[in-house]
Amino acid sequence: MLISKNKCILVTGAAGHLGNVLVRELVARNVKVRAMVLPGEDLASLEGLDVEIFEGNILDKARLLEACEGVDLVFHLASLVAITEDKIALMQRVNVEGTRNVIEAVRQAGVRRLVYTSSIHALQRPDPDVMIDESLQFDPNNPAGPYDRTKAEATLLVLDAVKHGLDAVVVCPTGVIGPYDFKRSELGEMMLSWMKKGPSLSVQGKFDFVDVRDVAQGHILAAEKGRPGETYLLSGEQLQISVMRSLVQQAAGIDTTEIKFPARLAAFVAPLAEFYYKITCTKPKFTRYSIETLRSNSRISSYKARRELGYQPRRLYDSIKETVDWWKINVHKTISALRTKTQKS
Repeated sequence: MLISKNKCILVTGAAGHLGNVLVRELVARNVKVRAMVLPGEDLASLEGLDVEIFEGNILDKARLLEACEGVDLVFHLASLVAITEDKIALMQRVNVEGTRNVIEAVRQAGVRRLVYTSSIHALQRPDPDVMIDESLQFDPNNPAGPYDRTKAEATLLVLDAVKHGLDAVVVCPTGVIGPYDFKRSELGEMMLSWMKKGPSLSVQGKFDFVDVRDVAQGHILAAEKGRPGETYLLSGEQLQISVMRSLVQQAAGIDTTEIKFPARLAAFVAPLAEFYYKITCTKPKFTRYSIETLRSNSRISSYKARRELGYQPRRLYDSIKETVDWWKINVHKTISALRTKTQKS
C-alpha cells in the first residue's frame, strides 16, 4: 500500500512525542494529515506544521467516527502511558476501549488500512537467553504492570479484527528517545537530568533504545509494505544506563559525579518514590515498573522489520548527540507535566 498525496491520513495522539514526529515525516512527504489531539491540549509540538487539527477523544465514538471520515489510512498512536499502578482503570479505558473504538470507526468509515502502535512491553517477558522477536505472544496477563497488560489486550483486539477482514499492521517500538520531545517523556526527563551541572543519578540496568525519527519511519514503512495481520518490532540498540549517561554528558560537554543505584536497592526504594510522586504530584526518578524493565531481558531483534520493510535505525550515538543538541536549543519550549490527559503517545 503506497501512501497517496491525494488521500488524507489520520494520526491519533498527534501532539505526543512519537505523534508529532510522525506528523513531521508525513508533512515532509506532502501528505494531507489530520492530527487528532485532545480538546485544549498544548500544541507546541505541532506549531508551524501544515496539518488539519482535529480536537477529539478516542473515548468519544461519535467524534472519532467523524475524524475517520474521508480518511485513507489511520495511525493509531494515542494511549495512556503510566509507570505507576494508580492509573489502572484509566489505562484500561484509554488503551483497550479506546482502541476498540478506533477499530469500529475505521470499519464504519471505510478506512483502507490501520497501523497500530503497540509496545515491546506488550509481549511476553522471556528468559534472559531468549532473543525477543515477533514469535513471542502478546501477553494480556503480564505480571510486570498494567501498561503491559492493556497494550497487549488492545493489540489482540487489532489482530482479532484482522481475522474478520480488517487491514491492519502492528508495530512495537522499544525505548523511544530523540528530538521534538516537547512534553518531556520519562526518558527525555532522564536525559535532561544528566545534562545539568551537579551530581546525577543512574540506575543499574540496560534496555533497548531507538530514535523517535526511526520509529516514525518504521510506521510509514509498515503502512506501505507491512503485511496485514503482521507485527514488526522497531528496536535500536541495547545500552547500559550508565553508558547512556556518559554519552549524554559527552554530547553536552560536561562531566559530573555519577550516583550509581544498584538495581536491588532501587527496587527497594521505588515504592517510596512512588508515594512521594503521589503526594507531590511530580514524576518519580524510578518506579517498581521501570526498575523491573531495566532488569528484564532486552535482547530485541528488528530483523523482520529490516528484511520486510527496509527499516534502518541510525546509530544510537548519533541519536543521543542530536537529541542533546535539540534539548540545548529547545528546552525552554518544553513543558514538564504529569501525564494527566486521557491520550498520550
